[in-house]
Amino acid sequence: MRIQLNNIQVFTNHGCWKEEEIIGGEFRVDVWIDGPFEQAAANDDLLQTVDYVEVKEIVYSEMKQRAKLIETVLVRMHGKMKNQFPLATLIGIRVTKINAPMGGQVENVSVEMEG
Repeated sequence: MRIQLNNIQVFTNHGCWKEEEIIGGEFRVDVWIDGPFEQAAANDDLLQTVDYVEVKEIVYSEMKQRAKLIETVLVRMHGKMKNQFPLATLIGIRVTKINAPMGGQVENVSVEMEG
């Protein structure tokens, strides 16, 4: 079974440029978590699954910690979720930076990992 949180919206200050640190920017985070959650569904028991409110809180907490690279934030977030959710058999995360300051018409830049 898969649990997904899509398009978690965060405004924060990640980036290599001084302007990004000062002005900040928009980010979107998607998370998907696989695991044996069928028993949780059968028993209607939150303790047998992943609480997606906790997932969202980890995203917000990790996104608040400034980094130059969104890759750094992604790895931090993934590690924290792997530790927090031992029932998960796979955790995937995508961090998307909206309107990255790189010149030209690029809607967004994303980094993704799962494991």
